Amino acid sequence: MNATLDLLRTRRSVPPPRLDGPGPSPTELDTLLTLAARVPDHGKLAPWRFLVLEGEARTRIGATIAQTYAADHPEADAARLDLESKRLAHAPVVVAVVSRAGPHTKIPEWEQVLSAGAVCMNLVVAANAAGYATAWLTEWFAYDRRVLEALGLSPAEKLAGFIHIGHPQEVPSDRPRPDLADIVTRI
Repeated sequence: MNATLDLLRTRRSVPPPRLDGPGPSPTELDTLLTLAARVPDHGKLAPWRFLVLEGEARTRIGATIAQTYAADHPEADAARLDLESKRLAHAPVVVAVVSRAGPHTKIPEWEQVLSAGAVCMNLVVAANAAGYATAWLTEWFAYDRRVLEALGLSPAEKLAGFIHIGHPQEVPSDRPRPDLADIVTRI
């Protein structure tokens, strides 16, 4: 089996609290983002963009997440608000992939959305190939317009996912995968 197939066979998501530094250097991250952007993109629209969250930005956006949660859950205790504030603070680098999919005369919006998903997966695979571990998550705040506005998303933009990048504290065990007999139909 070649290295790419082996990587795809063995890749595992690592929960962000189990990711440590160091994260990719600026040069490494530029390489990963360049590779992530090499996806099918009918019409060359680049219907996605990247937000890189490092250092204090993770804490600042985390405070917004906690404040937003508190506004909707006045019963939340300090432990829960602390958990919410640290959503983006575990991995040394978090890349938010923003979907800019929208109406187009030739390119269906669905294809643009799929392209944003492909960007997320390319980033996950590229980071893992470079020796990092990742988690591709959304969570509730990826759908909350108040948080999205704090991240600078326009009303037409959506979040395809947060890609948390770091080094695993431990190699995670595999989870059960679908049996091909249950998901493949040959016609």
